[in-house]
Amino acid sequence: MSLTHALLIMLAGMAAGGINTVVGSGTLVTFPTLLALGYPAVAANVSNTLGLVAGGLSGSWGYRKEVSQSRDQLRRLAPMSLVGAVVGALLLIWLPASAFKAIVPILILIGILLVLTGPALQRRASARASAEPTAMEPAAAVSGNGPATSEHPSATRQVLLAVGVFGAGMYGGYFGAAQGVLLMGLLSALLSAPLQRLNGIKNVLGTVVNGVAAVTFLVVAIHQVRWEVAALIAVGSLIGGVIGAKVGRRLPPWALRGFIVLIGVIAIVQLLR
Repeated sequence: MSLTHALLIMLAGMAAGGINTVVGSGTLVTFPTLLALGYPAVAANVSNTLGLVAGGLSGSWGYRKEVSQSRDQLRRLAPMSLVGAVVGALLLIWLPASAFKAIVPILILIGILLVLTGPALQRRASARASAEPTAMEPAAAVSGNGPATSEHPSATRQVLLAVGVFGAGMYGGYFGAAQGVLLMGLLSALLSAPLQRLNGIKNVLGTVVNGVAAVTFLVVAIHQVRWEVAALIAVGSLIGGVIGAKVGRRLPPWALRGFIVLIGVIAIVQLLR
């Protein structure tokens, strides 16, 4: 590996770590970069997943205040992310490489659409959070018939949330691009909580998925790991996660989304050649 390639991979990892923390879809930066440098699709995805775990950890740490306010939800949802990630990772290994190459452009296109619809999802979540009462009336709290809050949504919403998080985990274990945006849309639709708290939940669940998928790959497909690539992405994403948690929210959302869409289109073009 040349020094130029190493720097490109580390910078892509840094960008992915920051984007994953703030928006999601960092894989749309690292994955096309690895493809452009000549790495096979499955090996690139496996190595990328391993490397991005570090960025998930640093990004989640940056959101530790919001995470501490969502422990009950995380205890319920993290197991669904875990199981979904194992299923998705196994599908990546068991399905032939030709299937992966056929499916990934569709997944990237879905990711791009999710990124583009992100602002609408966030506006809807913000409006819902503003409309929710800040606390239940005393009588409602005693009777248990008050409005569902972010900590105590209705049973139906809990079931839908669990199923949706499992599906997002499976998607993330298989590929992962726009997993964060997918989770934010899901959480926004089913939980009434400030967006930054939802983002904290998203960061933890995304890290669980990447971590479990990485362990699964190490067990069943260690031959697909490009260790130098995983290490460079890990270093870059670790730094990017810290930056994303501290200053990433100051960046114009349109600029981030435009960059992700551009990278995604390049990836689709490369895969379809």
